[in-house]
Parts: sequence; C-alpha cells; structure tokens
Amino acid sequence: MNRKTVALAFTGASGMPYGVRLLECLLQAGVRVWLVYSQAAQVVARQEMDLVLPSQPREAERFFSARFGAAEGQLSVFGREDWNAPLASGSNPPDAYVICPCTMGTLAEVAAGMASDLTTRAADVVLKEGRKLILVPRETPLSAIQLENMLRLSRAGAVILPPNPGFYHHPENIQGVVDFVVARILDQLGVAHRLIAPWGGE
Repeated sequence: MNRKTVALAFTGASGMPYGVRLLECLLQAGVRVWLVYSQAAQVVARQEMDLVLPSQPREAERFFSARFGAAEGQLSVFGREDWNAPLASGSNPPDAYVICPCTMGTLAEVAAGMASDLTTRAADVVLKEGRKLILVPRETPLSAIQLENMLRLSRAGAVILPPNPGFYHHPENIQGVVDFVVARILDQLGVAHRLIAPWGGE
C-alpha cells in the first residue's frame, strides 16, 4: 500500500462525480484514504449519480471498499461529529486533504478559521500543520465575498482548484470531463495516474 494518507471530504455542492471518481483513483493507486461526508453530500450523490451513500461509517467503508477493490484497512470513514478521528488533531494529520466538491459555505468557514465539524476542523489542522489543502469549489458565478474567501485561503497556503475542465484532450463523454478535473487533483497530490496524458506527452 502507498504510504501516503489523503483525507477526503464530500460536501453538498454539485459535482459529486468528481469526488467519487477521486476516491476510486486514490484507492486504486494504493493510497490510504480517510473519508468524511455530509448529509447534504448524500442528497447530491443521489440526485447526480443515483448513488445511495450509507449513513453509517462502517457501512460506508464496506460499500466503497467493495465497489473500488480497496485493501483491508486502506479506507477509513468517519462521521462529521467524530472528534476522535485522527484528522481532528495536529498530532496525526494526513499528508494532504481534499474537499471535493466544496460548498461555498464550507469554504467560508475554513477561510474564517471555524471548525464546527470534522470537515472544517480537518482543514484547520492541515493548514496549521503546513500540509496541502485542496478545495474544489463548484459554483458560478462567483460573488466578491466568495472570491475574497478564496484569495484569503490561497494566501494561507491552500490550493483553490475549481473544476474547470479543458477540452484539448477531446473528451468523448462526461467521464472524460470528470477525469480531466480529477487528474489535476491527483497531480497536486503527487499521485501517479493515466487519466489524461500530460501536455506535450503521448
């Protein structure tokens, strides 16, 4: 198993296919994943993917491990109020943390240094410990407040990665569009992939 540990959060923004595909790719790459998601994310997953996300962490671990062929112990799922989760403390931070998709409310909380649940507490931990934080906000158009929050987070060291797909690779379907964005996230994480050929490559 890859020794890298990546925390991943799904929030209630549109764009759940990005998050689920990212989880699949991380597990297939042998990365250890700590996953947390909200009730709103469950609603969006059902609307966008006809995917029913289990409400209980243990059920979610079994569900995703079976779906994506994860090794035993590779995936851990935590509830949003689980303050005993490792990602809630700076004594055991992940190597990187991705919130994908990221609601503007979540982004605003992180920008303000708030930690009302495990999703935002983990972001606070990753920033203060100097680990990589990647936010994938799915919203358009953007207000001045939202842009200022993004700028504040960027100055604090976070990576703001809007899911804006390119089309130079000539995607043939929605999966190709999703894979373009997920590839950019994996690049930021330093996780090898074959989703999209690098520019200038074969």
